[in-house]
Amino acid sequence: MSTTFSASSTSSATSTNGVTAAATTGRAFQIKVTADAEPRHPLFTNLSLYAQDSTRVTQRLTVVYGLRWELNPAPTERGGNHPAGFRGFDPGPGFALGSFPIPVSVVTLAPRGTPLWETTWLNFAPRAGVAYQLSPERGTTLRGGLGVFYDLGTGQAAQAFGSVFPYAREKLLSNVPFPLDPAAAEPPPLNLDPPYGTVYAFAPSLRLPFTLQWSASVEQPLGRRESLSLSYVGAAGRRLLRQTALLRPNANFNVVRLTTNGSASDYHALQAVYARRLSKGFQAHASYTWSHSIDDDSDDSSSGLVFVGSLDRAAERGPSTFDVRHSLSAAVSYDLPGPGPRARGRALLRGWSLDSILRARTAAPVNVIQTTGVFIGDLVEARRPDLVGGVPVYLDDPLAPGGRRFNPAAFRAVTSRQGTLGRNALRGFPLTQLDLAVRRQFSLSERARLQLRAEVFNVLNHPNFGDPVGDLQSRLFGLSTQTLARSLGSGGVNGGLSPLYQVGGPRSVQLALRLGF
Repeated sequence: MSTTFSASSTSSATSTNGVTAAATTGRAFQIKVTADAEPRHPLFTNLSLYAQDSTRVTQRLTVVYGLRWELNPAPTERGGNHPAGFRGFDPGPGFALGSFPIPVSVVTLAPRGTPLWETTWLNFAPRAGVAYQLSPERGTTLRGGLGVFYDLGTGQAAQAFGSVFPYAREKLLSNVPFPLDPAAAEPPPLNLDPPYGTVYAFAPSLRLPFTLQWSASVEQPLGRRESLSLSYVGAAGRRLLRQTALLRPNANFNVVRLTTNGSASDYHALQAVYARRLSKGFQAHASYTWSHSIDDDSDDSSSGLVFVGSLDRAAERGPSTFDVRHSLSAAVSYDLPGPGPRARGRALLRGWSLDSILRARTAAPVNVIQTTGVFIGDLVEARRPDLVGGVPVYLDDPLAPGGRRFNPAAFRAVTSRQGTLGRNALRGFPLTQLDLAVRRQFSLSERARLQLRAEVFNVLNHPNFGDPVGDLQSRLFGLSTQTLARSLGSGGVNGGLSPLYQVGGPRSVQLALRLGF
């Protein structure tokens, strides 16, 4: 696969921290000036082989088994303009939790053309599943499965071909007049001389991350049209990729975004599903999940925040950012019975149906931090504060969105270390939403059908709020500042879907006309 990163041969861009202050005072706190190189053509190679077989051991027992093999070498550049490799560090493939062992002070550039990481050849992923009919008379069935699944992890590798060293150079200017004079705005020369600005580094012995997944379930029919299933689902992610931003590891580097096999995750869930097949115009489906997801980092890549101080993975282990303990969803569809053949208004009253979806879940975690105000380019240092004992963490506040807020007095700012508050230790707001749709079907011919549909999202207009602000330094700390729909993303370059298509917004109505043939 080839992807082209296009850029002009030399270009300049500026970004400021504190734009408002720069406009009013005439001085900028920090400005980054960059120069970009010619287009590059990354080449990603992946080979996957898979074999599967199934056998019916007895009349009641069926076994399915297979084996997959993955080959995923480091990407290269089609024209030989390879990304920068590094040496002087290697945490090893077994690096996971514990103290950060890499002597970053000795990180140096490797000879041009050195692979980003060594190719591994033993990425075998076996998997198997069984189904056993426990009671043929009652239809009770036991199912179980176990498998290994690899992740290619090419997202971080693609970043090495972006506007970073050696394809781009940058210089940081602090406390300078704004706007810049022509000499200061001149982009830096494109060469291999230090300092290198932002670079992407990979552990030479990087290995493919994998997840061990297993499940066990019992399925019980409830008559001819209904069924109930109970399942236990587990997953253990190991050697997961973790990208950590290291600020000024030595004099040659400003920011090193280092990718290692440094993370692990665990997921356990109890799931219950009830289903009713369509009968007499009525069908229903309901599912409930009681789960817990734990990890030491829920993102593959560094965000704009860099946590300084301890890099102890054990101290980072806590609820995943997407950890939701209880989740319920139910859907119902009902074809309303039409009037009799001689009833008045029969042509108007027949063909109507109702659809409804109910979603409810408990709150997701919120990570409370304190930013230090130290910027390097687009990165800012951050720490977690201390938790003050004997002080309530949450405050009931009728003036706050959702009627609750975090208590600033429950946290104490720290310096030069991570605080005692755990990662993702607090929770935001739960979600409850009921959607309703009314539709009518018109038969235009034997093959053509016209459907008129009116959908009401959040029909009860129940307020759902996004997570409270978690930055202790913010004047809005502890308060939710937007609805859940807006907090999930705004679409476009900002990521996520438009709030119009997200759960957790105010009541909205949508009309649709559908032609089927």
